[in-house]
Amino acid sequence: MDSQAIVRLERIGVTYPNGVVALKSVSLQLNRGEFAVVLGASGAGKSTLLRTINYLKPPSQGTLTVSGLGDLNTPSVLRSHRQQTGMIFQQHQLIERQSALQNVLMGRLSYYSFWRSLMPLPKKDQQLALDCLKRVGLVEKALTQVKSLSGGQRQRVGIARALAQQPQLMLADEPIASLDPASAHNVLSLLRSICKTDGISALLSLHQVEFAREYGDRIIGLADGQVVFDAPPSALSDRDLQEIYTAPLDTQFADYAGVRTFNPQTTKTSEELEHYGWN
Repeated sequence: MDSQAIVRLERIGVTYPNGVVALKSVSLQLNRGEFAVVLGASGAGKSTLLRTINYLKPPSQGTLTVSGLGDLNTPSVLRSHRQQTGMIFQQHQLIERQSALQNVLMGRLSYYSFWRSLMPLPKKDQQLALDCLKRVGLVEKALTQVKSLSGGQRQRVGIARALAQQPQLMLADEPIASLDPASAHNVLSLLRSICKTDGISALLSLHQVEFAREYGDRIIGLADGQVVFDAPPSALSDRDLQEIYTAPLDTQFADYAGVRTFNPQTTKTSEELEHYGWN
């Protein structure tokens, strides 16, 4: 494995139980310190790609290699992989009735057993969570219930929660989909700045081409579950965009096959439970 690589995918394929083929022989390498963006139409396989890298959706075929770790099918190794991989979800996936601080502390849960996590976390973790909120400009909202925050503030809480894991890799699935343009710029600028400062590799899925060009070091284009473009933003042409955003109709819902819904009344989302290795 290349010394610059943090994750390598070799001929990865993903087929859902309903027969939908979401990824088809995808091969790519994510490099250390890189801020990469995945572009593609709905159903192109963007969300599935992110979920596969974090093993929320294990590949049906091919090999996924993570730097410094062994077989991801081993529970202890998978837990380590998820500890070092921060996740930022499209719909925030926050517990609205809890405070911003309580939500950020969830980023520390993977470092404790399930039963230990039911008790208050140590002061060092609480201080770390406060520091993360300070970095996203929300320390004054630490004790505010998430339901009282704006969309942009909620997404910044999501970034702080992922940052609290002290990750080496950050995955973000449509992190600005529900934000206005000004808030979207703020969130992407903040996320890129944090990743560059901390040396965190990042892979984001976006729909907005202009944002991908402005913030990405690299653009990966997916169409019909395959990589059709992989180069710096300066190389992205109108012809490339046409290929990226032209996909067969029967793949339009591939990204959503089998994805769980979020119930804000539950203590923790099923996505998060699986991410922390408890499912």
